[in-house]
Amino acid sequence: MKVKLAAFTTFFALSLSAQDNIDSHYKIYDTRLKQIITIDKIVTDMADADVLFFGELHDDSICHYLETEIFKALHQKFGDQVALSLEMFETDNQVALNDYLAGFIPEDRFAKDVRLWNNYKDYRPMIEYSKKNHIPVIAANPPRRYVSMVTRRGMKSLDSLGKEAKKYLPPLPYDTLGGRYREKFMETMKGAPESASKNIYYSQSLWDAGMSYSIYRYLKNHKKQKVFHCVGGFHTEEKLGTAAQLQMRNKKLKILNIASFRDKSFSNPDLIANGWEKESYRGDYLIITDPDLKKTF
Repeated sequence: MKVKLAAFTTFFALSLSAQDNIDSHYKIYDTRLKQIITIDKIVTDMADADVLFFGELHDDSICHYLETEIFKALHQKFGDQVALSLEMFETDNQVALNDYLAGFIPEDRFAKDVRLWNNYKDYRPMIEYSKKNHIPVIAANPPRRYVSMVTRRGMKSLDSLGKEAKKYLPPLPYDTLGGRYREKFMETMKGAPESASKNIYYSQSLWDAGMSYSIYRYLKNHKKQKVFHCVGGFHTEEKLGTAAQLQMRNKKLKILNIASFRDKSFSNPDLIANGWEKESYRGDYLIITDPDLKKTF
């Protein structure tokens, strides 16, 4: 992937001057307090928690803006207790990621050595902030080639991998989480060409098991740390998927999760009465964003 690094910046940053007020394009709701809150409340709540999942919409400029703001606020509050974890980096790229954060390699070399997402510009502010402030970043996702391998050949195909390859995966066999999560996934995939294969759910589970293990392993080796994990919303909504896998690995961990979504009723003054309650099942905090804003891709 060829990337023009000098042009890296978020869509939101580019359009910021055109916005009268950023705060007018999102609302944050605490489902336990049943009221609108600010970022400061989430940060305060993290004093008693270990992991905060931000379930993002990958193409939402407000989500990316808020991820960066929450991450910075967590660091300002908790200092070197904070680590960033990202679905957007794969475990076999941890060394190259660490090298860039440490200043050993320039950004153009980093871009060549790491399989950056096409919208890396949306995550770059958090990476650069981490680099500047010496904050650890966890490359959480299993390598996509092995996820694809499971889709094609099933879970058992991973057993044939060598010891070196298995270092980048969660311990095998990994859990596939039945019940509500599987039902939601199959409903979401209904009609998609991939849904004909039962392996597609096993590859989804590998993502979740892998990300959860990356966070679990980091926390096991770094006591009293707090991890901020950014991930596609489906992986942690209702504290299922990655969140459930992590909780199984360590039942003592306290997990908080943010669910984000766009909604056409964003501007409706009766939103709290008519909308928030029916969505409360999704997470500890709900972020609703302005559907009229342009997507980042």
